[in-house]
Amino acid sequence: MRYVLLDRITRLAPPTSAEGVKCVSMSDDIFEHHFPGHPIFPGALLIEAMAQLGGVLVEACMRLRGRQDLHALLVMSDRARFRKGVYPGDKVVLSSTVLQVSEHGGRVAATAQVEGEKVAEAELTFAFAEVTHPILLQRRQEMLNLWLHGSVAGDLGAPSR
Repeated sequence: MRYVLLDRITRLAPPTSAEGVKCVSMSDDIFEHHFPGHPIFPGALLIEAMAQLGGVLVEACMRLRGRQDLHALLVMSDRARFRKGVYPGDKVVLSSTVLQVSEHGGRVAATAQVEGEKVAEAELTFAFAEVTHPILLQRRQEMLNLWLHGSVAGDLGAPSR
């Protein structure tokens, strides 16, 4: 994954919802070119941050059903709205709510807020890909543990803080 846009998952409550945080920093490498003298966080990356959280949520729904081997892939973004700019120094609070999940994929309603004000929203659709390679499964588990617990150790079934 080129851009890891979740800093923390603050609540993971499958099969219904999840919340997370992205802290936008001037050191994010996108600001070198977007835009010099007027840095603004790209809307496409806001969608990606919401998709990373939504993907974790739909995967967690399938883990409840005994499927540890599925990875969510974003396949569609609908009804995306960008209401306000996001800038270095902003703490973006992300939320996802499950609309539908099946063995083929899932759909979530996602929002991004800064200081309690909605800055973006979208409905995101995911397809599932089976992942069987042990190294890929281990890396995914380490990433989830980092997002949920702040370390690569931990149990994916444990509730988040």
